[in-house]
Amino acid sequence: MRSEYIFFGTNRIESEVPVTESSVRKKFMSSIPAENLHYFNEGTHQQCYRDFGAQLCQSESGMKGVRFAVWAPNANSVSVIGEFNKWNPTSHVMRFRAESGVWEAFVPGLGCGELYKFHIDTPNKGVIVKSDPFAFQTEMRPNTASIVCDLDGYIWNDSDWLDSRARQLPHQGPLSIYEVHLGSWRRVYEEGGRPLNYRELADQLVGHVKYLGFTHIELMPVAEHPLDQSWGYQITGYFSVTSRFGKLQNFKYFVDCCHREGIGVILDWVPAHFPTDGHGLSVFDGSCLYEHVDPRQGYHPDWSTSVFNYDRNEVRSFLISNAHFWFDVFHIDGLRVDAVASMLYLNYSRKDGDWIPNEYGGMENIGAIELLRDVNSSVSARHPGAFMVAEESTAWPMVSHPADKGGLGFHFKWNMGWMHDSLDFLATDPIYRKHHLDKVTFSLLYAFSENYVLPLSHDEVVHGKRSLLGRMPGEHKDRFSNLRILLAFMYGHPGKKLLFMGGEFGQYNEWNSDAALDWYLLDYETHQGVQKLVHDLNRIYKTEPALYEMDSEAQGFEWIDFSDPDTQLVSFIRRGSKADDFLIFIFNLTPVPRGPYRIGVPRGGFYQELLNTDSSHYDGTGMGNLGGIEADAVPFHLRDYSIEMTIPPLCGLVFKPEPVSRLKKRAVVSS
Repeated sequence: MRSEYIFFGTNRIESEVPVTESSVRKKFMSSIPAENLHYFNEGTHQQCYRDFGAQLCQSESGMKGVRFAVWAPNANSVSVIGEFNKWNPTSHVMRFRAESGVWEAFVPGLGCGELYKFHIDTPNKGVIVKSDPFAFQTEMRPNTASIVCDLDGYIWNDSDWLDSRARQLPHQGPLSIYEVHLGSWRRVYEEGGRPLNYRELADQLVGHVKYLGFTHIELMPVAEHPLDQSWGYQITGYFSVTSRFGKLQNFKYFVDCCHREGIGVILDWVPAHFPTDGHGLSVFDGSCLYEHVDPRQGYHPDWSTSVFNYDRNEVRSFLISNAHFWFDVFHIDGLRVDAVASMLYLNYSRKDGDWIPNEYGGMENIGAIELLRDVNSSVSARHPGAFMVAEESTAWPMVSHPADKGGLGFHFKWNMGWMHDSLDFLATDPIYRKHHLDKVTFSLLYAFSENYVLPLSHDEVVHGKRSLLGRMPGEHKDRFSNLRILLAFMYGHPGKKLLFMGGEFGQYNEWNSDAALDWYLLDYETHQGVQKLVHDLNRIYKTEPALYEMDSEAQGFEWIDFSDPDTQLVSFIRRGSKADDFLIFIFNLTPVPRGPYRIGVPRGGFYQELLNTDSSHYDGTGMGNLGGIEADAVPFHLRDYSIEMTIPPLCGLVFKPEPVSRLKKRAVVSS
C-alpha cells in the first residue's frame, strides 16, 4: 500500500493508512496537563522537567516518539529542528498554547541520541536558535545542540542509604565534606591528559574518599557549562549533566557507588546568575525572559552575567524544579547554593545609582528571598534527610533558621569569617601571633547563631592566594606543623567540616583547574603525614559525639583558657549531649615546646592522648605524653581537677577522659 503522510503543523509522519485532518488533530492534541501548566505559570511547579524539554513518550494511538515543549511566550513561532529533519525550521512547527506561553510538538519515531534545538522567530530580534533550557543532555563543548535521552532507565541500589538518610537529622550527625573539581582531581596522562570519566571516578575517587573517612563528597557544578575556566559556575544547561565526563546514566552510577560505600553527595547549585552565551537562556525568545530587562537588576557586574528575574513565576518554577531535579533523578543528598549574598542584596557589588530599590525602598531582593525559602522548605518536605547549604558571606540574619520562623530555611551556612580569620592567623609569623589571638577566639562569639560549615574551600587556594601549605610560615617542617594545626583546629571547632581536594595531603602549588593534583607528593613522608592526620581526624570525628552532636548549641563548647598570649596556648572543651562525652583540645601556636603545663579539667581519671599532631606518625617530632595523663585533684582554671602535660611545638593535642564507669571500678579496687 502507498504510504500517506500525517501532518502536525507542518510535521510530516509516515502512515500506512489515509487519514483526515481532524483525525490528525485528535491524535496529536497537547499532552501536557493543563493543571501542570497552571502550576508552572503560578511559580509552584516542582517537577517541570517532566513536562518540558524532550520527553520520550507515545501518542494516544500508541505511536512512540518525542514530545518537545518550550516556554517562549513572546515568540511569533517556534520550530524544533535537528538532524532528524536536516535542521529545517519548516518541518516541525510547534503548536502554541497561548494561555501558558508554551509551545509543543510531538515527533513520532524519534528516540535517544537525537540532536535538536529550537528555532525561534522573534518580534524584534529576527530568528534565533536556542538550546533546550530543559535538555537532559548536551553536546560536548564547543558544540551546543541538545540531545534526546532517557531520564530514567537506571536501576538504583541505594535504597538502604536513602532509608537511613530519611531517619537522620543532618545537624546532629557528623558531616565531613571533601570538595572536588572533577576535571582536575586526577587525569589520564597516557591519553592526552584527559580527566577521569564518571565511572572511573566511581572507582578511584570514591575509594580515596572512603579511605580518608569523609562522610560526603561535594562536587563543584556538574551542570553543563561552555567554558572550562568558569569551573562550572556559568551554566547553560541547568538540567544537563556535563558531557565532559560521560552521560547521565554514568553519573547516576557514580552517585550510586558513593551511597553503597556510605558516602553522601552534595552538588554546587548556581541560581544566582547565568552566562549570556547566544545558545543559552539569555534573551531567550527575543525578550528578557529569564532575566531582568533593566541592567541595574539583570546584569551581574562581578561576572558579566545575567541575573535571574526571581519575581517572574515561570522563572521560579524553573529554578525550584531544577533543585528538585537533582534530588529526584540523581538521588543527591544536598545542594550547596553558590553566591547567596549576590541574590539577597539588590545593591550587591553595585554603586549608588546602579541599582533599583525594592517596593519598600530597601536593598533586599524580596523575590530572591521568597525563592530561597520556597526551595529550602520544599526540599525539606520532599526529601527527608537531605539538606541545603548557603555560601553566604555577609551578616544576613537567620540564614539557617526555618523559613516559617523568619529564616531563609537553609540547613547550614558556610562560616566565611572563621575561614578568613583562621587562615590569616596561621599565615602570620608566630613571633607576632600573640597580637592576633582574637582571630582564634572571635568566631566563638557567633558560632551558635547559625548551623555552620567550616570551609577550607577552592576559593582559598587559587588566584594568587597560594595553597593551604603555601600560606604557612616558617621552614619546611614548620609549614607542615602549621598545616596540621589548621586541620586539627577545624575539626575541634564547632561546625561541620569541608576541605578542598589537595588539602588532605598538603598540595604545594595553587590549584590549577587545567591540571591534576600533584599526587607524586605522596611519595614523601611529610605529605603522607598530612594524609594520615586527615584520616585520623575523620575517624575521631565520626566516633566522638562530642564533636558533632551539639555543633549549634553553646552548651557544646567551653573555653578552658585563651588569655595567655605570651605562651600562645589555647585550650577548650567540646561536649556531647551526654555528660560523659567530652574532649579536651589544646593548641601550642608557637614553635617552642611547653611543659610542664597545667590546665583545668572537668573531673578526675585518666585522660588518653587521643591525637597529637606532632606525632612521628604524621612526620612530627614525636614529642608527647606517653599515651595519656592522670588527672590530679589540683584545682586550676576554676575547676577541681587538672592535668599537667608536655605540649610539643606548633601542635594540637586532644585528650579523652576514661569513662566514668571505669573510673568508679578503679576507685572500688583501690579502696
